[in-house]
Amino acid sequence: MIMTAESILTEIKNGVLVITINRPDKLNALNKQTIEELHETLVDAENQKAIRAIILTGAGTKSFVAGADILEFANYSIAEGRQLSSTGHFKIFNFIENYSKPVIAAVNGFALGGGLELAMACHMRVASDNAKMGLPEVSLGVIPGYGGTQRLAQLVGKGKAFEMIVTADMINAQDAYKWGLVNYVTTQEELLNKCFEITSKIATKSPTAVRTAIKVINAGYNSTLNGYEVEIEEFGKSFGTNDFKEGINAFIEKRKANFQGQGN
Repeated sequence: MIMTAESILTEIKNGVLVITINRPDKLNALNKQTIEELHETLVDAENQKAIRAIILTGAGTKSFVAGADILEFANYSIAEGRQLSSTGHFKIFNFIENYSKPVIAAVNGFALGGGLELAMACHMRVASDNAKMGLPEVSLGVIPGYGGTQRLAQLVGKGKAFEMIVTADMINAQDAYKWGLVNYVTTQEELLNKCFEITSKIATKSPTAVRTAIKVINAGYNSTLNGYEVEIEEFGKSFGTNDFKEGINAFIEKRKANFQGQGN
């Protein structure tokens, strides 16, 4: 059972948990409560084998997440600002990036500041054609604090990341697609359908292998790890899983695999 929350809505459909950030009067801006509720929901969902993937979106048609709730931290000290960033990284942004199930951001409108950082922490992004994305923090005298300086450069390259961050300019959905910031652009009406199209493919694959693939891909972007060495190690471990045995047997027997998501 997924927990009940004030700032987010949840629905399970075909093995996919759809999480909707539900603060439309604030353009779904992130505040402490929303971050806490989102974290608790994701922790809960991680332990549910029936949930194979997550779709994360915002309520309404105007905004995915239009940033952090600025009024909440307007008078913060240096120490409080550092803690705000650190807590966000731990509970949401790094947590989603390293989540064991694929997380797809359905970007339905504005994704600004913390909103774009939230989308970039997800494993994939699908945007509606009215989406606008940017990191406007330097306009407020701060910098992106939820991983934006790092993940944007990984996705669009160093030069474009510099441009977007130091000018605070927004880009539209088509430019985001051109620069590799989003995987697909759709109409508002087709946005969730496109996400479900992706998750329907994931649902037929080995949960154990998918979980491992996420871990190994991320290792390549971790300066303390050698991604190739992690790949070798995890590839070897795959041979000891029940999912591997099922996948190989299904191939030999010319049938569809029935993966149970089990390791050893």
